[in-house]
Amino acid sequence: MNLLFDENLSRKLVVRLADLHPGSVHVVEVGLCESPDREIWEFAKSGNFVIVSADSDFHELATTEGPPPKVVWLRQWTHTTRDAEQVLRREAIRVTEFAADVELGLLVLGRD
Repeated sequence: MNLLFDENLSRKLVVRLADLHPGSVHVVEVGLCESPDREIWEFAKSGNFVIVSADSDFHELATTEGPPPKVVWLRQWTHTTRDAEQVLRREAIRVTEFAADVELGLLVLGRD
């Protein structure tokens, strides 16, 4: 499963989580920095990416449009890159199970 990290999260997450999610990218790497959410949504959909974002707009798209793509929403996120990495590592099995479940379109994660 490949993750697509939104611009509100650090580019460093791609490298830091490469052992768990090889093939993941940041929106900057694919020329989508400052692009409308709908454009990022369509890119993720066509490339079979799971969007990881702290942006509530993707939460709204996931609940109104449904999958694909799937969205991992880091809710109320104002934490460091290190914290984001720790949460995604801690929840790695849950994220993998979420990605495999065809019925689910949104996974909400918090720091605690």
